[in-house]
Amino acid sequence: MAVELKSRDHMWELDDTLEELAYLSDAAGAQVVGRVTQRADRLTPTYMGKGKLQEVQAAVADEQAETVIFDDELTPTQQRNLEAALQVKVIDRTALILDVFGRHARTHEGKLQVELAQHQYLLPRLVGQWSHLERLGGGIGTRGPGETQLETDRRLIRRHIQRIQTELDKVRERRSIYVERRKKASIPTASLVGYTNAGKSTLFNALCNAGVEAENQLFSTLDPVTRRIRLPSGDELLLTDTVGFIQKLSPMVVAAFRATLEELAESDILLHVLDITHPKAPEQAEVVEETLEDLGLSKKPRLLVINKMDLLAESDSGESPMAPPGLQSYPSVLISAARGWNLDLLLEEVEAQLVEMDGPMTVLQSVAGD
Repeated sequence: MAVELKSRDHMWELDDTLEELAYLSDAAGAQVVGRVTQRADRLTPTYMGKGKLQEVQAAVADEQAETVIFDDELTPTQQRNLEAALQVKVIDRTALILDVFGRHARTHEGKLQVELAQHQYLLPRLVGQWSHLERLGGGIGTRGPGETQLETDRRLIRRHIQRIQTELDKVRERRSIYVERRKKASIPTASLVGYTNAGKSTLFNALCNAGVEAENQLFSTLDPVTRRIRLPSGDELLLTDTVGFIQKLSPMVVAAFRATLEELAESDILLHVLDITHPKAPEQAEVVEETLEDLGLSKKPRLLVINKMDLLAESDSGESPMAPPGLQSYPSVLISAARGWNLDLLLEEVEAQLVEMDGPMTVLQSVAGD
């Protein structure tokens, strides 16, 4: 279910964002049986208008649906109202992304980051979990077990969040020591960044034979993996594969993955991997650039890696791929990670860009999540 606000800047068409939501649902193991959309001036306490809510109720009954997934992040009030009206489980986009993250986290750090985001998401939504006790009414002697249990749960979750944050701080300290060692070793660095499923893990495997999972699925890889590779000159380069970006990614989720994303700041160059065959390639590129700007990385040198040229070669269009308008100022390389085409040219361009830069070179890392 998605509502398109008339006042919102529509970079994505409603059908496109719902198609992506369907892919996320598939990655979470759900089967999509129907879609409902609405254009509106504003969101209501039930997210959608009364008539559209009745349409969703009918669809839930007809399809015997067990869950309704919403494309935006719902407020706690909207989620409670919707669950009361629909009498089924209600999930928003953020919860769905966190579920997919949880399925693909393998390392201790990855699991900690997902758990932190899940608990931070849950905390403001605890209200209403004890609504069956609200019939006790108000007045003296009726503060009751409902409120007591709610406050107990809040306190336990806050303590758990603090423990996770402490553990993640230790991870950041270990990573900072590792970064300092890399700097002392003068090993050049960079980062593969891009929209999820752009082919970053496939490229990572092609360059360093890492055996990282690379499926045609959103966020099929989540945890960072680093490998050493050789540049054409024979010098070493470190390549790291980790989570990719996606539209409507909650700031809370980005904050939870801060320890991983901070590594991007240590890179001398960002390799923006773009699936040129995707119909929303320009919009995906804009999401990546906006996320990098939010992370304070907009001024980092950039190399655009235009991926999946093999699929272009198989098409009948005969058109040469063009970089999206916002990326045309960056140098670019056309490759096929799946076929291994032009990977030598990619490494030559990376090395050329690093040589042109002032100061010591650092590590090539990949923000993946293919």
